[in-house]
Amino acid sequence: MQLPEGATQPRRTDSTLVKALARAFRWKRMLESGEFASASELAEREGIPPSYVTRILRLTLLAPKTVEAILDGTQGPEMELARVLEGVTVEWMEQPHFSAD
Repeated sequence: MQLPEGATQPRRTDSTLVKALARAFRWKRMLESGEFASASELAEREGIPPSYVTRILRLTLLAPKTVEAILDGTQGPEMELARVLEGVTVEWMEQPHFSAD
């Protein structure tokens, strides 16, 4: 289905993606502050696998515009947690453009 000319894409906040982002930045802050010495230690405390922690922490590498789009609910329909985790690179300019704008 195509939107009429001039119509804007409706916002659709993905709560799973938003929660993962919040968790990623919280964990990053905990690691940077020295509260935990490693992702493995943090994972043990949270009761989750270390591999999950490291995958979610990759969300902190997303470009600010992408994070903003996710939080605003203006990300494209292809923006899902599993897909985002596959495509995270350190270079913001090389990241897929997920915004619906």
